[in-house]
Amino acid sequence: MASMNLLALDTSTESCSAALLCGDDLLERSELAPRRHAELILPMIDSLLAEAGLSRRRLDGIAVGRGPGAFTGVRLAISVAQGLALGLDIPVVPVSSLAALAQDVPVSEGNILAVIDARMGEVYAGTFRRGAHGLVEALYEETVGRAEKLILPQSKQWSIIGSGWDAYRDTLAARLPGPPRWADGSRFPQAHAIARLAQPQLAAGRGVSPEYALPVYLRDKVALTLEEQRAR
Repeated sequence: MASMNLLALDTSTESCSAALLCGDDLLERSELAPRRHAELILPMIDSLLAEAGLSRRRLDGIAVGRGPGAFTGVRLAISVAQGLALGLDIPVVPVSSLAALAQDVPVSEGNILAVIDARMGEVYAGTFRRGAHGLVEALYEETVGRAEKLILPQSKQWSIIGSGWDAYRDTLAARLPGPPRWADGSRFPQAHAIARLAQPQLAAGRGVSPEYALPVYLRDKVALTLEEQRAR
């Protein structure tokens, strides 16, 4: 595990990021650039490898944000990861973008709610707790739905992270038992967190063949019909 070279990428939201984990050394690139992910992601990868003095052939695996998030962004990251891994004959470790978001919460106590603005009045939501070695573990299945209908497990302390908090702050606050211990609605999933979460999975041989690295959308449509909009 100490000598493992792991490339990670995430383009599931407005942020485009890539990270390279070489043993315990982490390099990363990140830019808030909606609609420019396809232009940025490959140069980011090449820049990281050049800085580390590493060729693609020395990579042991690729970690990728599998979603949920923007349909085109999730598809892009999965496609890039699959293409690179197929050419190099190395495994892929898909990681929840919500888990990556939760991993960046700086508080260790209590539970974590990671929420991404899903548009159409909805949020992608995942609940987590801090587990072994400081890595987050999911409490329940991830969901997509209206913020006012979000059901949270019982907990006295919550930390909240993600764009869903800025978009639906008052509505989400009403679902909590009290004020959040910590909250930041300006954060997006980042590749450095994808790498940290994927590292033990890859070391344990839990990577998958590239063709089995699949996106997770949680819903199958990107817009509401006029009738659905009126019903809301």
